[in-house]
Amino acid sequence: MSKAELNRVELSRAEQAYGFFGEFGGQYVPEALKQALDYLAEAYAQAKADPGFQEELDYYLKHYVGRPSPLYHARRLSENLGGAQIYLKREDLNHTGAHKINNVIGQALLARRMGIKRVIAETGAGQHGVATATVCALFGMDCVVYMGEEDTRRQALNVFRMELLGAKVVPVKFGNRTLKEAVDAALEDYAQNYRSTFYMLGSAVGPYPYPDIVRDFQSVIGEEAKAQSMEQFGRYPDYLIACVGGGSNAIGLFAPFYNDKEVKFIGVEPGGRGSRPGDNAAAITYGVPAVIHGFRCYAIMDENGEPATTHSVAAGLDYPGVGPEHSFYHATGRAQYVTVSDQEALDAFKVLSQTEGIIPALESAHAVAYAIKLAPQLPRDQIIVVNLSGRGDKDALQVYEMIKNKKLLP
Repeated sequence: MSKAELNRVELSRAEQAYGFFGEFGGQYVPEALKQALDYLAEAYAQAKADPGFQEELDYYLKHYVGRPSPLYHARRLSENLGGAQIYLKREDLNHTGAHKINNVIGQALLARRMGIKRVIAETGAGQHGVATATVCALFGMDCVVYMGEEDTRRQALNVFRMELLGAKVVPVKFGNRTLKEAVDAALEDYAQNYRSTFYMLGSAVGPYPYPDIVRDFQSVIGEEAKAQSMEQFGRYPDYLIACVGGGSNAIGLFAPFYNDKEVKFIGVEPGGRGSRPGDNAAAITYGVPAVIHGFRCYAIMDENGEPATTHSVAAGLDYPGVGPEHSFYHATGRAQYVTVSDQEALDAFKVLSQTEGIIPALESAHAVAYAIKLAPQLPRDQIIVVNLSGRGDKDALQVYEMIKNKKLLP
């Protein structure tokens, strides 16, 4: 049977599974792993229905994470651009410095509810790994984090932070040695040890129920943004902008506004060095519908039908696929997806630092870069909310080395 024929058979079988967004999502996994995922889905459904679970989650989000995160008017940046007003949803001010903590607090409480004490995770930029290690320390859980060997080099400080928090960081040394391979390794571990292990997936990707779980826990971003918008300017924003790799920070901002059709969604993908294969990680822009890591989405595939080599200056965006809900938003036209190059992201990294005194993560800098391009094209009474998904401390050394080695214009 050819690969294409096998793919069609798998599609037919998985049509009976759960968790589809149109044609995207599902559970394209071996039967043993499907049983583990269904067990997780049932446990999550019970937790969602329990008011006590939400109360405990709200407690930790407020008193441990530090929510709500501010919705900040970037006045000087807006004035310099001369167009729409830019507001920043300050997820960089959360404990651990990114939006990732929202999701892992929820998943850790779910794992504890299920009686599981061993946690595994994958990470690219390291922020999800740090957040996972943090909550495992908080709740007394064993923690193993898989990270591509290339990413351990780019994000050495985050590797140290994870180890300081008590996690075991496992460098993944096969393939491109980045986020895709970290996911591969984590899934293999989970398939072998799912009875005693909780896989704390960091983005809105993977087989059902993970895209639903991650979206739900990250939706606190958009729910807060809705209330803060009404409080600060009496209406919803005209545009929401967020970077998209797997897409958890973006879906967390977008999903609560889904039915508010006057609010436009713009997901910013990593355009990298250009449009050629291997030079970017823009799965929606350059990909096709395909099955990777147990779910169907837009993905960048090679000539053999396998996930292709990708590139981004931002380790957290360096993934060949995108979440199924984003794939659905693109296919139905609910959201627009654009690209920003490495150099544009690096320029925005510098601009935001020098106009607002805020150093963004390189991932978030992609969203800032597109806002910088869009704002001057809009009237001054238009409002753009940018999800500043993380802070740039983790990237400062990487950018310094690039400047020193003249791989980036100063």
